Amino acid sequence: MNANIASASAQTSAFNNILEKAKNQQLSLSDLFQVAEALTSSGQQAQAAEAYKTWIAFNDTNPLLHMAYFNYSVTLRQLGDLAGAIQALRAASKIDERFGPAYINLGRALEDCGLIDQAVQQWRTFAGVTSDVTPDRISNRLMSLQHIGRVLEAAGRLEEAETALWQAIELQPTKTEAGQHWSALRQRQCKWPVLIASTHVTARQLLDAMSPLTLSCYSDDPIFQLAKAYRYNKQLVGTRLDLSGFPRKTPKLKTGTVERLRVGYVSSDLRDHAVGFALREVLELHDKSSVEIFAYYCGEPRTNDVTQDRIRAAVDGWRDIRTMSDIDAAKLISSDEIDILVDVNGYTKHARTKIFAYRPAPVIVNFCGYPGTMGSPFHQYMIADDYIVPAQNEVYYTEKLFRIACNQPLDRKRVIAETPTRTAAGLPEDAFVYACFNGMQKITGNCFNRWMEILKATPASVLWLLAGDEDANMRLRQLAEQQGVAPDRIIFAPKAPNAHHLARIAVADLFLDTFPYGAHSTAADAITMGLPILTMPGNGFASRFCGSIISAAGIPEMACTSAAQYVERAIGFARDRQSLLAIRRSLAEQRETSVLRDMPGLARRLEEIFWDMQGECERGETPVPDLRNLDLYYEIGAELVLENIEFEDSAAYRKRYLKKLAQAHDYAAIPFDTRLWPEAKA
Repeated sequence: MNANIASASAQTSAFNNILEKAKNQQLSLSDLFQVAEALTSSGQQAQAAEAYKTWIAFNDTNPLLHMAYFNYSVTLRQLGDLAGAIQALRAASKIDERFGPAYINLGRALEDCGLIDQAVQQWRTFAGVTSDVTPDRISNRLMSLQHIGRVLEAAGRLEEAETALWQAIELQPTKTEAGQHWSALRQRQCKWPVLIASTHVTARQLLDAMSPLTLSCYSDDPIFQLAKAYRYNKQLVGTRLDLSGFPRKTPKLKTGTVERLRVGYVSSDLRDHAVGFALREVLELHDKSSVEIFAYYCGEPRTNDVTQDRIRAAVDGWRDIRTMSDIDAAKLISSDEIDILVDVNGYTKHARTKIFAYRPAPVIVNFCGYPGTMGSPFHQYMIADDYIVPAQNEVYYTEKLFRIACNQPLDRKRVIAETPTRTAAGLPEDAFVYACFNGMQKITGNCFNRWMEILKATPASVLWLLAGDEDANMRLRQLAEQQGVAPDRIIFAPKAPNAHHLARIAVADLFLDTFPYGAHSTAADAITMGLPILTMPGNGFASRFCGSIISAAGIPEMACTSAAQYVERAIGFARDRQSLLAIRRSLAEQRETSVLRDMPGLARRLEEIFWDMQGECERGETPVPDLRNLDLYYEIGAELVLENIEFEDSAAYRKRYLKKLAQAHDYAAIPFDTRLWPEAKA
């Protein structure tokens, strides 16, 4: 008999023997698990499913039957039998209504089927039956509540999501995931104050849970922003990764004429997105005799995406790393022999920070996608401009700074539709139109109060905002009415295709920037359409970005030095429209010659910077991020942020930190650092 046939026959006999034991209740649950695991490991998932099915059929009185159903469901999912998996999970949850994993997985399976409400109901059911939660149930209850929040947030049901997340926060305040989403949701809904403590949750715990990006919308505190990024990175990446698969390589010597520099851009936003719009012309303008460009895309799958098509055509190598693990993506980048790796995500949605932690390239750069420092041990450089990061503010960043003329790239080829009439845009023809097209999450209570003060002083004006969630729109109108401003004077611009959105910007009179997170690409859009912007630069990256854009566009005088001046000038422009027309003329005259639109110059400057970084690497001069005292800065910063001081000049800001540092030093000596506690001042 053929050996293979004999072997197959023996395996069949052994499997039949297992099934007989299961039928006769002679196979323990632990033995069943071992058998199923062995079959699955050898690629025999169908036989594993058969073993589970048989055991369940003939062992229905076993007190652990729900466990068999649960593992059976996992095997069925592996086989692609989603309906069967759902049936098995329903059976498991009916047998033991407090068996959390069944509810968790059942909800996920229903979510995968697009049945959002049914998924949420499963998690709510489990949350309900575990209201008298015990330590062994707490993790599953917490997970259920977080899933409810996540799914409802994605479905745009923000109020319900916020409620579920708050339950999760109160359950375990020290776990940051729910709190991170909760504070961001409150910002998107314009719920102020954003952080509200309770008997079970402190304001400090809510602040600790904030993500760095959410913090940028909450406070203009670059030292605390740095310390937050540092802590966030440690939570995200861990304290130490195994780098044995990524041995340090001696950098290849390059001359700049013989061999091109290999530059990789990693981003989830190389598509129809603000970052994609910003980068696509720059990528097209890179000098291919000097640099070889690779794009590593980690965003959602795209079809009929003009921006992504242009970027793919512009780069030398396009790599889709969406489905790859972080370590496999890092290995791919390493195998591509990338010299300079640019992180275009930072700590934004779909970021893949852990890829950079493997150090897949000798040089790692923070640029374009994130408004601040990464506070990481592996981002060595940041590219910024003199306005956003003046020399005295470099202490707020762990990366070494390289400078460009303006931090906002743009695409001069963007399609712009025909300018609509005000009536077509939903605006009164004769009103003075204040506009702000920043996301709702950037509007703070103080910012909104300033706008109401401006509207009350200019009765013939309206405020034109980018529409958010309908509840948020209604909330802003109600808040306006409470302050004596007719709610219909706030007009919301619905979502529109990009070309039409750009066109309608031109019909406004004055763009009112937000604080502390100002307009970024939105400001470039406004300037492109000739709309003047009034901004209020602060101390941090996010609060100074808009000031950089208007400076690069040739109208630096539109930056205000205080909140009072911001309000006064906004009112003044409505009362003296001729003064605003003069600024519009200035914008128009400088449009094509301004630094803001010099994309060839930006592409050349980036290439110079990349070569300078390569030179430092070859000489062994690549900087090492200075992470000293950041835990202490975090503790001090948390105290200061909770004092809720909105706006202060640089001197007053530093004075508050130095006072706290001195107090801490008196108690226990603080090691000197290169930030606010330098040895020279000892």
